[in-house]
Amino acid sequence: MPRIATLAALAAMGSVALFSSPALAADPIKIAVLEDQSGDFVVPVIGKVHALQLATEEINAGGGIAGRPIELVVYDTQSDNTRFQEFTRRALQRDKVDVIFGGFSSASREAYRPIVDQFDGFAFYNNQYEGGVCDAHMIITGAVPEQQFSTLVPWMMQTYGKKVYTIAADYNFGQISAEWVRDIVKQNGGEMVGEEFIPLGVSQFSQTIQNIQTAKPDFVVTLLVGTAQASYYEQAAAANVNLPMASSVNVGQGYEHKRFKPPSLKDMHVTTNYIEEIDTAASKAFLAKFKAKFPDEPYVNQEAENSYLALYLYKQMVERAKSTKRDDLRKEIAKGDVCMDAPEGRVCLDPKSQHMSHTIYLAKVGADHSITFPKVWQDIKPYWLGEAGCDLTKSSPNQQYTPSNPPSKG
Repeated sequence: MPRIATLAALAAMGSVALFSSPALAADPIKIAVLEDQSGDFVVPVIGKVHALQLATEEINAGGGIAGRPIELVVYDTQSDNTRFQEFTRRALQRDKVDVIFGGFSSASREAYRPIVDQFDGFAFYNNQYEGGVCDAHMIITGAVPEQQFSTLVPWMMQTYGKKVYTIAADYNFGQISAEWVRDIVKQNGGEMVGEEFIPLGVSQFSQTIQNIQTAKPDFVVTLLVGTAQASYYEQAAAANVNLPMASSVNVGQGYEHKRFKPPSLKDMHVTTNYIEEIDTAASKAFLAKFKAKFPDEPYVNQEAENSYLALYLYKQMVERAKSTKRDDLRKEIAKGDVCMDAPEGRVCLDPKSQHMSHTIYLAKVGADHSITFPKVWQDIKPYWLGEAGCDLTKSSPNQQYTPSNPPSKG
């Protein structure tokens, strides 16, 4: 069984080391875990750390990676982007880790990604996000807009109507995601009747609610992030907004349907690659293992599942390459057969973009906050970057692109 050794020097600087069983005597494979175990994003993030601990325990019990134990070096980034930068440097320069698993918000990823590039490191970002990162130093296992919005928005328009109002967090995730929504609404003959960008930390939404009621949309796309912005849902319910909602982040990350009082999330529709209500044998087995190790875990979200499968994908790549060097791992990725049967279903890594294919579940929240799945899309690929011109098998621009600024125009 793995044990956590708390070292005074590391603890004082925000990190602890999780060491493997002494039965595995070979030099460990060191993995830095940079995640928010405190701060504004702790609710959706703590399960990511636990998922990596679960996968580490399982892999080490089975002989490790190519006979080498995994050693996790865990840092609490405290929802602070300067800490992501500080700890990334420390992990790569001082702790000499083989790979980094880290980041929740896109702002945190963009804070540490240039440092990974600078030191020629390798990192897994295991989050749903706004898409567009074309960087050979990054593996991204979370879902992206072409997987979530190209399924969700047309379904919502067909079901509820074509007038759409978007409210989004005012940083790169919200801005780029809103651009995707805008484009897909237009492509499907719809109308944007309103769009607002809300600064992170805002928790009062009376003016936004009034604007939505005046605009009379058929549904609202909510791309709100963090504890403060989540206040919108109960405020909207109290104001009797009573409109269907669509999101790529709610429920699947912050399990608002469990945390908030019914019926504040009534008629919320979310496209997610995993939530714990998925009723399949693979999902039930994963959930049982997770809850056995962490019985107090409030919810197992998509980011926890993304992190769990990411460690198994890394194991697969290292064992095939017989190396932890990034260039050797990328040669394995380029072959196009890095796949696994994950709790959500079959997933594969796209060699051009180093993003993941997913099963996409449409989760609908009922008035009592129960979950149903009106639609499931199998094997939805992260097609946009590759089609637009990102091909990491040939070159790495280390850039993030948007629909209005694709690789071919960058």
